[in-house]
Amino acid sequence: MTDSFLLIKLVHILSATLLFGAGLGTAFFMWRCHRSNDIAAIAVVTRSVVLADSTFIMPAILILPVTGYLMIEYMGYSLYTPWIFWSFGLYLLVVACWLPVVWLQMKMRDLAAVAIENNEALPATFGLYFRIWTRLGYPAFVSALIVFALMVFRPL
Repeated sequence: MTDSFLLIKLVHILSATLLFGAGLGTAFFMWRCHRSNDIAAIAVVTRSVVLADSTFIMPAILILPVTGYLMIEYMGYSLYTPWIFWSFGLYLLVVACWLPVVWLQMKMRDLAAVAIENNEALPATFGLYFRIWTRLGYPAFVSALIVFALMVFRPL
């Protein structure tokens, strides 16, 4: 293996780790602050989660398919090798869940900021957004776990 391949592999692994780790971390803090019913905490955490998504998750989402494709080419695999095909499909599911999650997080951030500014309770819309956000997290999380397993075990 060449040094450039190993560098691409390292970037791929780090990007996957950032996507999964930052996603899990931000989900944990969003869930915890929501359960606290502390509007000030919710405002701070939602603002931080939106920042974390743009700082860590967005670059990882952009880098992963590029480094994955480069490794596939280097190793001479076909995109239709079953474990690669399923990995890309599940990755697309993760991204399809993540895109509305980002929108929901921005909306929740804005609703929390308005509630703080006006010294009001969070509107019912916030709870609806949070429930949708939570439901989108489950398939994304499970899909990411399966992709990790497919990359490690290459079962098909």
